[in-house]
Amino acid sequence: MPEILYADAAVAVVVKPAGVLSQGDAEDAMPVLLQKRLGGAIFPVHRLDQPTGGVMVYARTQDAAAKLSAQMQSEAFGKEYLAVLDGAPEPVEGELHDLLFFDRQKGKSYAVRRKRAGVKDARLNYRALAQAEGLTLVRVRLFTGRTHQIRVQFSSRGWPLTGDGKYGSRNNRCAPALWSAELHFAHPVTGETLTFRSQPPEAYPWTLFSPDSL
Repeated sequence: MPEILYADAAVAVVVKPAGVLSQGDAEDAMPVLLQKRLGGAIFPVHRLDQPTGGVMVYARTQDAAAKLSAQMQSEAFGKEYLAVLDGAPEPVEGELHDLLFFDRQKGKSYAVRRKRAGVKDARLNYRALAQAEGLTLVRVRLFTGRTHQIRVQFSSRGWPLTGDGKYGSRNNRCAPALWSAELHFAHPVTGETLTFRSQPPEAYPWTLFSPDSL
C-alpha cells in the first residue's frame, strides 16, 4: 500500500510507488488503493507517469479537487523533482523553455520549433547537485505540466534521463530516473500552505549519490 504522509477530510498526500498508475480505476491504481485505505471518493488533480514515483496530492471532495486544480495554474501549487541524467548538463543550472507536441499514436512527446495545433509551451528550471559515474543528479522545478515534459526537455538537449530508453538513454539498468521530491500547495479549506517531501528509493541510480545531495 502507498505511504500516506497526510490526510484529512479534504486531501490526501501520498508517496506513489514507481510503477503504479496515478489515475484510473484498475485495482492497483492509486485512486482505488486509496479508496480501500481511506474510504470515500478520491479525486486525482495531477498525475505522474507510471514509472515515476514520489509525493502526490489527491482531493477527497469535488470542491477540494476544483480548488486544487485551479491552484495548478498559479505559484500556489509547486512541484519539484529529482532526476538523474546521462552526461552533464551545460550550464550546470538554468531554465529550459520549449514548445512540445504529444503524439498520441506514438505515445511520445517531441520538442518542435513552431506553434501549431496541439503544441504547448513547456518551462522548467534545473540545478545540478552532484555527479557520479558519468551521471548527473539534478533538481527540477516544474512550471508547466506537459506529458513527459522533463523527459523530453532534457533528452532534446542530449541529456536523457538515465534508464529512459524511450527518450534516448542507453542505460538499461533502471526505469527512467525521475522522482517527485517536493510538493507544496494551499490547503483548499484552510488556505494554509502545506509542504511535503519524499526521498527516492535506495536503488540504482539514486544510491550513487550521497543522501546529503538528494
